[in-house]
Amino acid sequence: MESRPNEAEIRRRMVADGLPALVVEAFLQNVRRWSAGELGTISGAALAPLGPLPRLEELDELDPAGEAAIARTVLIKLNGGLGTSMGLERAKSLIVAKNGLTFLDVVVRQVEFLRRRCRAPLPLLLMNSFSTEADSRAALAEKHPDFGNPGGLPLSFCQHRVPKLAVATGAPVDWPENPALEWCPPGHADIYHALQTTGLLDRLLALGFRYAFVSNSDNLGALLHMGILAHVAARGLPFLMEVTARTECDRKGGHLARDRATGRLLLRESAQCPADETADFQDVRKHSLFNTNNLWLDLAALRAMLAGCGGLPALPLIVNRKTVDPVRVDSPAVVQLEAAMGAAIACFADAAALVVPRARFAPVKTTNDLLAIRSDLYTLGAEHQVALHPLRFAPPPDVLLDPRFYKNVADFEERFAQGAPSLLQCESLRIDGDIHFGADVRIEGAVHLRNPTATPARIPAGTRLHTPATA
Repeated sequence: MESRPNEAEIRRRMVADGLPALVVEAFLQNVRRWSAGELGTISGAALAPLGPLPRLEELDELDPAGEAAIARTVLIKLNGGLGTSMGLERAKSLIVAKNGLTFLDVVVRQVEFLRRRCRAPLPLLLMNSFSTEADSRAALAEKHPDFGNPGGLPLSFCQHRVPKLAVATGAPVDWPENPALEWCPPGHADIYHALQTTGLLDRLLALGFRYAFVSNSDNLGALLHMGILAHVAARGLPFLMEVTARTECDRKGGHLARDRATGRLLLRESAQCPADETADFQDVRKHSLFNTNNLWLDLAALRAMLAGCGGLPALPLIVNRKTVDPVRVDSPAVVQLEAAMGAAIACFADAAALVVPRARFAPVKTTNDLLAIRSDLYTLGAEHQVALHPLRFAPPPDVLLDPRFYKNVADFEERFAQGAPSLLQCESLRIDGDIHFGADVRIEGAVHLRNPTATPARIPAGTRLHTPATA
C-alpha cells in the first residue's frame, strides 16, 4: 500500500450508505490495523497443549437441562453466501442440495420437525447479506408461506456491508460499471455487530430467549442437539465451539489452540501462521481439531461481553486479497477486511469446545462437495438431517472435479443432468477433462477419469467404474 487509507473518505462513504456508527468504527479500527501492517500472527511457541476435551458421545441427550433450555433457544443460520466460487449470483442456500430440496428447504423442514418434537417455539433467524436478503425472503414466501417465528420476530436480519479498499491507495474502490461490487460483507463475525444494531440481541433476551445455536446454512449436518444444549445450560458455558478431527484435506484450514499466556482457547487461521511455520501449522496430528462453525452462545453472556468492550470485540483481522469484480482478473486489486465468528472464543474466559463426529460438518463450498452431498454417500433422514450413509464406514472420499468444466453450477448441472453417480463405495474420484454422466453410474474404489480431447466424453447409464478406470 502506497499511502495511508483516507479515513475521512471511508467514513463519509459508510455514513452515506446508512451504516450504523458502531459498524463504521469497527471497520475503521480494522483499517488502521491493516494500515499498520498488523497480521495477527500467532506463533506456535505461544500455544499450550489443548488438554482433554469433552466428546459428543459422552453427553446425555436425555439430560433434563436440555428439556428445560429448549424453550429458551433460538436457531441462527448464516445465510450470507452468494456462492460466487461456483459461478452463482444468488443465495447459495437456494441451490438444490438433496432429493430436489434446496438447502433452505431442508433447514425449514429441520426446524418444523424440531418444533413439533420438542414442543418449543425455536425461532429461526437467517443472517443474510445485502446480496442474499431479497432472494432468500422471496423463496421463503413462495415455498413456505406459513412458516414464521413467534413473538413477532423476523425471519431474517441483515449483516452489514463495508467498502472494498483499493490495494494501491487504501481508499474505497470506485467501480462505476457495477457500484454494488464496491462493497462486501465484513465476514460472519459481523453477527456480533448485527445483533446489536438491529436490536435483536436485546429483543431476544426480553422475550426470554437465552441460548442460540449458530451454524452455516450450507452445513446440513448441523442439527440442534439436545445433549449439547444441556451441556451448555447445565455448566453455564458462555460460548461453545463444536470441533472435529482435522484430516489432510483440512490442513490449510484453521485449528483450535490454547493461548499459553492466558490459558484461553483460540482459533488460529492459516493467515495467522508465521511464514516459516507452515509445515507445523499443517501438521494435522499436532494440531488435530478444527472449527466446524457450529457455535452455541449464551445470549446474556454475549451481551455482557459486548458491553465490556463497547460493542467492539477485538477479533483477529483477516485480509482477503481479490479483484473488485471477482470474475474479472483485470479489474482493480482490492482487499476485503474481515473477521471470523469463531474467533470470539478467545473473548470468554470460560469458553469451551466439544469434539463432535464429522457427520455434524458437511458443508458445501464447491461443486466437489455438492456432488458428494447429492450422491448416495449421504442420506436425508427422518429428522431432515443430512448424514453419511450408515453403510459408509470410511470418511467421505476425496472428490476433485476439473474446474474448467465443473466449477460453475450451471456447467456441473449439465454434466450430471441424469443425477449424481453412486459414491457409496468410492475411495476417491478425480475427473480431468469434459465428461458427461448418464443415470445410475457407480464409482467404486479410487477412480481417475481422463478426457484429453476437446470432444465431451460420455459415461453410459448403468456403467460401473472401478479401480483402475479411464474414460
